Amino acid sequence: MEDNILKASKEFEVRFSEVDSMNIVWHGSYALYFEDAREEFGRVYGLSYQLYFENECPAPLVDLNFRYVKPLLHGQRARVDITFRNTRAAKVIFDYEIYLVEDNSLVTTGTSIQVFVDKDRNLMLTNPPFYEEWKKKYDLL
Repeated sequence: MEDNILKASKEFEVRFSEVDSMNIVWHGSYALYFEDAREEFGRVYGLSYQLYFENECPAPLVDLNFRYVKPLLHGQRARVDITFRNTRAAKVIFDYEIYLVEDNSLVTTGTSIQVFVDKDRNLMLTNPPFYEEWKKKYDLL
């Protein structure tokens, strides 16, 4: 397994609908920021949700965690960086870091784990062929 690092980034501005009554980003909004990062990663590297569906192998989230370093406020511009964590297991693991654009200070870190299920929603214990092909393309095997 190679040590190739696949990363992508997406900038965003914190919207009013994403903050709580203290003007701080509501914890549930971070899941959306991470989702946006996964979609951007898929766009950049060709590992889109559409590819999962075309191959009848959805990959639902089974673990999602956040570590808050400092508050993110309404109107601030931020960047979420996503890094693919390679594993031999039949999982898709991403690490996240959110930074303020103005000073590049770290706001939040996190991780997500997705597993593959077949068309009947049964857990797959081996990587599906399309995912193996994708990994080959990026020298990840």
